[in-house]
Amino acid sequence: MLFRRKDKFSPLLKDIADNLNVSANFFNEFEIKNISDLKVLSETMKGFENKGDTYIHEMIVELNHSLMTPFDREDILALAMGMDDVLDGLEHCSALLEMYSITKFDDFMKRFLDSIKKCTDEIKEAIELLSQKKLPQIRDHAIRIKDYESKCDGIQRQSIKQLFTIEKNPIVLIQYKEIYEDFENVADRCQDVANTLETIIMKNV
Repeated sequence: MLFRRKDKFSPLLKDIADNLNVSANFFNEFEIKNISDLKVLSETMKGFENKGDTYIHEMIVELNHSLMTPFDREDILALAMGMDDVLDGLEHCSALLEMYSITKFDDFMKRFLDSIKKCTDEIKEAIELLSQKKLPQIRDHAIRIKDYESKCDGIQRQSIKQLFTIEKNPIVLIQYKEIYEDFENVADRCQDVANTLETIIMKNV
């Protein structure tokens, strides 16, 4: 049996996944109208990150105090830390937008955010299935996460190509290039979560 009725790890993993999903939805739906909105965005995302760090701390404490875990403790930690890495990446993207005073999401940023948000939707559903011991069903979600990550690879190539074609200001070019690369890195971290999920399936089915 993967999860006991009152295991401590399933609720924590769901808390981490839920917090990540809420933060990604907030970022994706947030409308920036002026500089002050950027501060609201970055501070709110920092709040989500701090909440996530609290969950990670609780997870590590539980792992250190538990003699038995529902599956490999290394996989539990990798799954939790993988989701935390996604959230950290999103928070960093929001901080860059504020630092560079970028008050409008261009089409590429919107596409990145939409794909990342969809990744976190899949992660949340996969963690729910994990808590229900429905491991084979998780594979479809892992595949869809990888599909969204692949889309982000294409978005990054398109965004960089257009940036170097039309942007004449070298400072702006550097700023946008960094932001595009950071969004794509967040998608990579989502793929890491998918890989960990597949590892868990392989070991426990």
